[in-house]
Amino acid sequence: MRPGKCQKLLEAQAAELHQCQALMEQLQDEFLASGGEPRWLEGLHLAPKKLQDLSEVNKTLAHRPWLLSKAHIERLVRGRDNWSLGELLQALTILAHYHAASSFVHGCRVVTEPCADAAAGKKSGSSTPGSGVAKENGKISSSPPRGVPVDELMHKIKSLRQQAGPAGPAPADSERPTGHERVDGEPAPTEVGAGRRLADTDDPHVGGDSDWEEPLRRTDGGATFRVQDYNWEDHGFSLVNRLYSDVGYLLDDKFRKAYHLTYQTMGSFRAVDTRPFRRAIWRYIQCLYGIRHDDYDYKMVSELLDRRLKELIKTTCVSPELLDSTTPLSRVMAGFQRSEKIHVVILCLEARLQSELLYALRAVMRYTT
Repeated sequence: MRPGKCQKLLEAQAAELHQCQALMEQLQDEFLASGGEPRWLEGLHLAPKKLQDLSEVNKTLAHRPWLLSKAHIERLVRGRDNWSLGELLQALTILAHYHAASSFVHGCRVVTEPCADAAAGKKSGSSTPGSGVAKENGKISSSPPRGVPVDELMHKIKSLRQQAGPAGPAPADSERPTGHERVDGEPAPTEVGAGRRLADTDDPHVGGDSDWEEPLRRTDGGATFRVQDYNWEDHGFSLVNRLYSDVGYLLDDKFRKAYHLTYQTMGSFRAVDTRPFRRAIWRYIQCLYGIRHDDYDYKMVSELLDRRLKELIKTTCVSPELLDSTTPLSRVMAGFQRSEKIHVVILCLEARLQSELLYALRAVMRYTT
């Protein structure tokens, strides 16, 4: 699929699923500027059939990517108005990217909203502890962070390092395997998009009002996705490069930079090894999508991510349109710098993107073999 009006319309369709108005308006303007037919924006039924055929896959990839199958790929690459395999892989990558970009836009809008405490402090002329801004002129502010979450997190990281022995935690995922344990304790958000409820009993991540459970217990036929069987490094990367030019290298570089991005700070603390915290966030996000690592101790997620932070991450990844300016970020990440909050949103973007791509690429691989 060549860049142009069809690609822009496809991007807008992906952003529309999460009601990301800012992205939709920008992409619609770019669509019209590229010579796109204005009436196509009035409804998908007016767009070319080739794009209409992607509607089901677009929704599945955004909300239940584990249901993508060989049959979806087969329907799109055969018959009239068919996609070539290379075109389809490009389309799937674009859809996944703009689903994740919607999470990023919604998430950044929330984490950069001034909290109530900051607004009150500005009115009184006092400092604004807990606002998330802890840097001035390139230096970390000496004022203590509001509350104790960062202190507690630092204590947990130090404790886990001591438990790992004198050598400390290994840089790779060498934690002992723990099978398939429940790693979340909070109720899921009540809705996902227009008319779709996370609390529906047919959703694999929740059962009515009960807590989220390990995806192996899903009722929609999905099974746990084990990265030992199919992963980005050994499988997805090479397939993308083979069918979609050298995009695999660009995506790989993007994932790595987002994952390793750190100033080695946590709130007012310096020289912090943030790997356990970053890894817990990435693993938790992938676990939300049913992707499990047998060599990771998922108790680390519960140790390092508190309930409110997990709820924020879950909403940002699964239903970002539910985020609004009333989300209590001052309580979710009290004491963290604003840049650190945005980094959490970046991790949501990239871990979600990789998760969707893994399911899409696995479906393509099954079609080709």
